[in-house]
Formats: sequence, C-alpha cells, structure tokens
Amino acid sequence: MSRAAELVEVLETADSLVIVCHDNPDPDCLASALALEAIALDHSLEDVAIVYGGDLTHQQNRAFVNVFSLSLGRVSEVAVDDYDCLAFVDHSRSGVNTEVPANVVPDIVVDHHPVEPAAVPVADIRTEYGATATIFVEYLAELDVELTTRLASALLFALHRERLDFVRSPTRREYEAALALFPDADLEILGQLYDSAFSPGTLDAIGRAIASRKRRGSSMVASVGKTAESAAIPQAADYLLNLEGVDTVLVYGIVDGRVRLSGRSIDPRVHVGEVLTEGFDGIGTAGGHPDMAGGRIELGLFGDEADDTEQLLSLVDSRLTRRFFDALNLERENRQQ
Repeated sequence: MSRAAELVEVLETADSLVIVCHDNPDPDCLASALALEAIALDHSLEDVAIVYGGDLTHQQNRAFVNVFSLSLGRVSEVAVDDYDCLAFVDHSRSGVNTEVPANVVPDIVVDHHPVEPAAVPVADIRTEYGATATIFVEYLAELDVELTTRLASALLFALHRERLDFVRSPTRREYEAALALFPDADLEILGQLYDSAFSPGTLDAIGRAIASRKRRGSSMVASVGKTAESAAIPQAADYLLNLEGVDTVLVYGIVDGRVRLSGRSIDPRVHVGEVLTEGFDGIGTAGGHPDMAGGRIELGLFGDEADDTEQLLSLVDSRLTRRFFDALNLERENRQQ
C-alpha cells in the first residue's frame, strides 16, 4: 500500500480532523495543511480544522494567509483531543516547535525534516525531499484530487520560498512538482505575495544583524537583538549569506523569553543542521538540514542576567558565538566585515 493510500485509510476511519502546523508556520507548512485539508474533504471528511502556534510575523506568511483566505485557529484555543484524527505537517514531534504537549501522539505525520517521530499510524518523512509541499503534490496526483487554482498557487509559492526560488538546494522532485502545478497556478497571486512589504520591526532587526555581524573565515554570526519579529531571524540569515566570501551564517535573537537560532550554509562541506546540533543541543534544541537549520534555547540558562537586556545580549553573544565557531572548528580569531 502506498503512503497516500495509508493516509486515506486513516482519514476514512475518522469523522473529524485537526491539522497542526508548526509554530510560526511558513508557506511550506501552510500549503501542506491546505493540501491535506483538500484530500480530507475529497474523502467526505467535512469537519476539518487547521491550527498553529507561535505567530505569523513574516510579511509573506501574513500575506499568504490573507491572499488564500486561510481559516486558521490557535492551538491554545482548540481542544485537539476532541478531534478523531490529529495530523502534523512539516514537523513531526509533539513538544518540538509546536505548542502541542509532548505527551500527545499524532495519527498522521508528513514532513521532510530529519527528525524521527514517535510511532504513529502514518509517518511519511522524506528527508531526501526539499519541501513537504512536494510530498503533497505527489499525494494529490496519486489520489486524483482536484488541483484548484487556489491550491496550485499556494503549493507553487511554497516550493519557491522553501527553496529560495530554486537556488537553495532544490531536488529534482521540486522542479517536477512545480511543473505539475504551473498550469493551474495564478502567477499574479504569486506576484502579490512576493511584493508583500517588510514591517518596520523586521527591517530594524535585520539592520541590527548587519551591524552586529562577526566573521571568521567564510563563516559569520550576527544578532537581531531582542525583537517581537521572530521571522526576521531567518530573513537576516538569508540576507547575510549574500555577503561576498561568506558561505555559512548563524543569526540569533531573543523572542518571547527564549533565544531563537537560524543557520544557513551554501558550503557543501558543511551540514549546518549537524553544526547547530553539536554546538547547542546540550543547552537547547537545535538541528536541521545541510543548508538550513534552527533551534531555541531557554533564557533560564543565562541566570540572573535574564532581566537585564544589555547584559543578557552580551552574555548570549559571547556564548553562542564561541559555540558556533567551535562547532565549525574555526580558530578564535574574529574579524569584522
């Protein structure tokens, strides 16, 4: 039995489905949730809810929700246990990058990140894929679910953003999925999403990252400081990776009482997910792909300084910078650029 058939088999035993996006969901996660909703509705499961945790701070994520008229609930405001079937898309473990408690076990997991889930009835984790949306494009084709303009456009935009317009290590499958979606997608809608504006807070945070950057060889660490714009952290990492001679970047910031990390690398010799795991797994949770990764660290680790923003940032900067460069086996010689 194929993975798509296994998915349908589980859905057909349920009367209701709640699809949980990871915290601060991006287009890959949101489009995958839309695709799973379409599959469920196509198989006569009418009670379907999509929920998320965290915030939609990235300007394109907010625009995505508005343009496609997504009806989203908050994990904290929905009784997940009241649904017959619980699905995770673009993440795989309760309590990790989700507000769903760690003791809750989903029925369905579809993801492309290298994290092993707990034992669940359907777990389709394809780390060799560049996007979760790609998996759902294959599901939709196999199950002969109608590819509406809305769904095709959402999935196509997700593929573009997850692989940074196909310049960040896409696989052949992402190109094939995009080709399958293209005839039904509305390119004007994609243009609207690309034209979505930065918020002032995001622009300020990226500016702080530029000003605070520290470089060793071709690697760089930068801080966005304390911010409410969590999406500014990966955006700053993507931006700094454009600096001439830089191929590996870590950007961090303090958001909602914890340190958030975002790593990027275009060096084929560097697996930035493993670098972040080695550098920070002992003090927080971190990991990801060869080219992109993330993590978070609770502020309690930094003791009394947690109430003094300047001292806290100074302490976080010294510890995180050292750990990151040590994980890359770089000599302790900073140079500002």
